[in-house]
Amino acid sequence: MQQQISVITLGVADIARSKRFYGEGFGWTPVFENDEIVFYQMNGLMLGTWLTTGLEDDMQRPGLTRPGAFALAHNVAEQSDVQPVIDRLAAHGGRILRQGDAPVHGGFRGYVADPDDHAWEIAWNPAWKIDERGLVTFGL
Repeated sequence: MQQQISVITLGVADIARSKRFYGEGFGWTPVFENDEIVFYQMNGLMLGTWLTTGLEDDMQRPGLTRPGAFALAHNVAEQSDVQPVIDRLAAHGGRILRQGDAPVHGGFRGYVADPDDHAWEIAWNPAWKIDERGLVTFGL
């Protein structure tokens, strides 16, 4: 089986509020949207934000209102880019969980929650290369 992820879908309470965070905060442009869902074309996968009630119905799994034990990550090209991205996301509806700092394992990172409390790590890792298409390659 091919090692890949096609779509990550996040349950959200309010499409307009979520679109402000992702569209204005990250600066991402939707490739599809309606009253219940917005899709963003990423570098090799799709990110979907779907009203939680619709996602629960589709999965036949009620009770998805609390965030899970995971973090999504957005890597940046320079260490100096981390805090400005965190601040921009906070200005567009996010909540800062951790200011940018250097962890003991190296690099630089901070965390921000989207309006539905999904955690995003904003990170710079000197060993991870980001090409012109935004593809991240692990390397030491």
